[in-house]
Amino acid sequence: MAEGKGRVCVTGGTGFLGSWIIKSLLENGYSVNTTVRPDPERKRDLSFLTNLPGASERLHFFNADLSDPESFSAAVEGCVGVFHTATPVDFAVSEPEEIVTKRTVDGALGILKACVNSKTLKRFIYTSSGSAVSFNGKDKEVLDETDWSDVGLLRSVKPFGWSYSVSKTLAEKAVLDFGQQNGIDVATLILPFIVGSFICPKLPDSVDKALVLVLGKKEQIGVTRFHMVHVDDVARAHIYLLENSVPGGRYNCAPFIVTIEEMSQLFSAKYPEFQILSVDELKEIKGARLAELNSKKLVAAGFEFKYSVDDMFEDAIQCCKEKGYL
Repeated sequence: MAEGKGRVCVTGGTGFLGSWIIKSLLENGYSVNTTVRPDPERKRDLSFLTNLPGASERLHFFNADLSDPESFSAAVEGCVGVFHTATPVDFAVSEPEEIVTKRTVDGALGILKACVNSKTLKRFIYTSSGSAVSFNGKDKEVLDETDWSDVGLLRSVKPFGWSYSVSKTLAEKAVLDFGQQNGIDVATLILPFIVGSFICPKLPDSVDKALVLVLGKKEQIGVTRFHMVHVDDVARAHIYLLENSVPGGRYNCAPFIVTIEEMSQLFSAKYPEFQILSVDELKEIKGARLAELNSKKLVAAGFEFKYSVDDMFEDAIQCCKEKGYL
């Protein structure tokens, strides 16, 4: 095949996860179409993508925007797989939740409709979030793929990031329903805090939050127990779901649950150059203790997580140092 393993599409290619998936796909011999928002004045620097090994021959850019779902048609044409990572992130709720949700859902369904028309798709992989699972009003320590966040509860209580949680929950349900109704093979990956190295220029929000103790941002600690995964394991999981004949549907991709106290002990022992809050000092901080996301289904499907908690933090800290964030 002239295109190696085939042509795939990654939406949101300039983001933390999207760019790492592109890197992994190129390394694995795929030709990649990626979507970026229109940039008429050509101010955006995409060199972190165009300089990737294999990019000059096998990476192609398409302008598309979730506000215009039909704009994704050219990018998915001829693709055997679509990785939909693009999503509006509006934790400050600067736009009404209904508008953000409509853009998220309509954008995802628009891409799926383009996949139906292309007639080449093997599988559509949607990047979901632990926020589509965790806020369910149940007092459970461990959550699995049968658990969903309660949209009505989110809209009434309005916790931090509630608008994002609503949009991700409803979008994931919509893509799964569309797949069933239209004969499209859809798999969704439910992700926790993603940690590790990054090739995008901007410090990813999830890395920023995971390294809150190292970065000295005590006032920003809103979570005292995190479910986490290494970015490379996430990219590998996306590709695994494309390449292997495992059932579609939901898959949690969260191998670790780490408390803020455990993070303090790890950082203090391994990185004496940083002023880390002690376990005693952290006792004063109140925050959400996220439930564990059970990833047994993904492992039972044959996927193997490669990275440890130490690997996640070591790679993230080294990358932050290299990029001037530490």
